[in-house]
Amino acid sequence: MRGEYDFSRGERGKFYRQNAVLDLPVSLDEDNRAFVEEAPQRKNRDISTVVNELIRSDRETLKVIE
Repeated sequence: MRGEYDFSRGERGKFYRQNAVLDLPVSLDEDNRAFVEEAPQRKNRDISTVVNELIRSDRETLKVIE
């Protein structure tokens, strides 16, 4: 890494997109990953759908508990 960088010709906000949607990487424990990979095959759905259903279910459960 350099000691100094010259940003005098830089352009503020050049890559900023107001409505950009970021897909965040998620790391799962090995047993959770195996479950999530197996469950969609049983339900004939994709992994994203199953994970979203699990999270929705957990969110509803937490609402009841709180």
